[in-house]
Amino acid sequence: MPRLTDARKELRRAQITEAAVRCFSRNGLERTSIAEITAESGLSVGSIYAHYRNKADLVQGSARAVLAKRAEVLGEYAASDTPPDPDELLARLTAAIDPAEARVGVQTWGEATTNLVIRDIVVDMTDRMRAMLHDCVTAWLVKVEHLEPAEARERATPVAHRVMALYQAELLYIALQSPTEETAS
Repeated sequence: MPRLTDARKELRRAQITEAAVRCFSRNGLERTSIAEITAESGLSVGSIYAHYRNKADLVQGSARAVLAKRAEVLGEYAASDTPPDPDELLARLTAAIDPAEARVGVQTWGEATTNLVIRDIVVDMTDRMRAMLHDCVTAWLVKVEHLEPAEARERATPVAHRVMALYQAELLYIALQSPTEETAS
């Protein structure tokens, strides 16, 4: 059997994590089996386990994939000549929320209260997202508001915290909508 190239491995991992997010969204983290993810992805069980050790590893991979999407967008915002202000940043982030990903995110938060492995994933992802928001707000304060970098970093901390909290509230709101409400919004 030919070995997979790195690019092909990444595509395969993305295929698996996308299938896992769909399954987790429909059935919940606890009720989703590797067999369901296998069927949803169209791959073999061996292929799933070649990329992920277990379901917790797959949850982590899915969380990282979702965060990578946000990181790419936030990086573009921070690098632009005129980064968005915090209100616009929040509006853009919330407009990009995928309902299935929101449901999985909220399920993951719930699971984190009793599962230390999942808790570590959630804390890590939350810290990374807040750091990216901090970088974006800092860039706005420096490039648009013309603050010195040190002062901008200091002022960005509470703003990034509030943007993160509002973003998480919107994730919860969207996750709690029924699929018919999603299409009506």
